[in-house]
Amino acid sequence: MKTLFMVSLGCPKNLVDSEIMLAALEQSGYTVVEEPEQASLVLVNTCGFIRPAVEEAIDTILELAACKENNPQQCLVVTGCMVQRYGKGLAAELPEVDLFIGLDDFSRISELIETIGSKPQIITQPGSATYLMNNTVPRRVSTPFFRSYLKITEGCDNRCTYCMIPSIRGQLRSRTIADLTAEAARLEQSGVKELCLIAQDLTAYGQDLDEPATLVSLLASLVHNTSIPWLRLLYAYPASVTDDLLRLMAQQPRIVPYLDIPFQHASDPVLQAMNRHYGRATLDDLVRRIRAHVPECAIRTTMLVGFPGETEDDVAILVDSLQNWELDHVGVFQYQDEEGSLAAGLPQKVGEEEKEARYQRVMEAQAAISEQRQQRFVDRIEPVLIEGVSEESDLLLEGRTRYQAPEIDGCVYITSGEVNPGDIVSVRITEAHTYDLVGEVIDGQGRQ
Repeated sequence: MKTLFMVSLGCPKNLVDSEIMLAALEQSGYTVVEEPEQASLVLVNTCGFIRPAVEEAIDTILELAACKENNPQQCLVVTGCMVQRYGKGLAAELPEVDLFIGLDDFSRISELIETIGSKPQIITQPGSATYLMNNTVPRRVSTPFFRSYLKITEGCDNRCTYCMIPSIRGQLRSRTIADLTAEAARLEQSGVKELCLIAQDLTAYGQDLDEPATLVSLLASLVHNTSIPWLRLLYAYPASVTDDLLRLMAQQPRIVPYLDIPFQHASDPVLQAMNRHYGRATLDDLVRRIRAHVPECAIRTTMLVGFPGETEDDVAILVDSLQNWELDHVGVFQYQDEEGSLAAGLPQKVGEEEKEARYQRVMEAQAAISEQRQQRFVDRIEPVLIEGVSEESDLLLEGRTRYQAPEIDGCVYITSGEVNPGDIVSVRITEAHTYDLVGEVIDGQGRQ
C-alpha cells in the first residue's frame, strides 16, 4: 500500500505548501497514516528561516530516519525552505534522506518521488524561489474544517538585515484578486468560518501586479463575494497600515478587530540597523490611528532583543514603549546570527547571557500589560469560535474570541454549554488570566 506520514514545520505559509503536497499525493493513491512506522513514504516540510528552525528540522529528519532501519523500503523525502536555503550540501550532511525538493518543485512531488533511486537526490533550482500557487492547484486543508489560511503572496521585498526570506522565498509575488476570491469561495463551501490572510507582508499585496490591487480592494472583494464570518489579517508591515484599511475594518464587522504587525523593536538606532523603514514615532502614530479607527482592535506584535549594537538604553525604550502602547499580544525572540544575512556581519554583538536577561525583562513587562488588558473582557459577552475539547482537560471546551488568532494566542476555556466544533456562540467571560480567558455559553435570551 502507498501510505504517507507527513510533518509540516514552521509557519502557516509553509503549512499551505504542505497541503498542496498532501493533495497531490492523495490524488496519486497515498493514504495518510498516524505513525511513521506505518508509512511507505515519510515527508518532512522544513523551515529554514532561523537557526533554531533548521536545528528542529534536522532533529526531526534524523528521528524519522531511524524508522528506515526496520523498513529499508521506506522513502524519506525532505522539502521546504531549508532545502532551498542549503541546496546540494544537504545530501552529504543527511545521507539518510532519499529525495530533497526545493520550493519551485514541491508541487510536482507525485512525479518526483517516482524518480527515487539508491542515492540521495536533490531537485532544487538555484537562487531564490519563483513559484506562485493559484486556486487551480489542488490543496488538502489540514486545519480543522472551520478555519483555514489564504496565502495571498509569496516572497518579500523589505530586505531586513536579519532576515533570509528574500534569499529563500524570493521577491514579492502577488496572486490576483479574482484568483484569491475564487479560492476563498471554495473554502467557504467546505465549511470555513474563519479565514486568516497570510503573507510575509500583507500590506505589500498587489505592488507587483499590473492590475490595480491592494489589500483593501482584496478585502472588499472577499467581503462582497463570500459570507465567511471571520476574516483575520496576519503579518502587516508597520509603515504600510493605511487609514483606508483601518476604515474598512471599522465598517466591516466580518473583518475581525485584530492586527498582527511585527514591530521588531522600538528604538530608532536598532530599527535603522535592522533596515526597518520606520521609527518609534511611526509606531506611536500607528497605535494611535488603530485605536482611533478600531478602538477594540487587538494588536499583536513581535520584538527582537539582543540585536547587534542594542544597548541598555534601547531596551529601556522598548519597555517604555510597550507600557505606553498597552498591546494585547507580544512575542519576544532573542536575536541569532543567520549565515548570509547582513546583520551577521555587524559589530557589537550582545552576549548570550545578556540576551536572556533582556528577553526576561521584556517578557515580564509585557506579561503585566497583557494581564491588565485581559481584564476588560470580564462580564462581557463575546462571540467565540469553538475549537473542541480542551487539551488541558476533557471536562472543558476550548474556543477563541475575535481577539485571539489560532495557534499563536491564548484561548477561551468554556466551563458549561453544549456546542460543537466550528460553532460561533455567545460566551459570557467570567475570568481573565495573562493569556487565556474563561467563560460560559449563554443562550439567545442571555441565560447561562
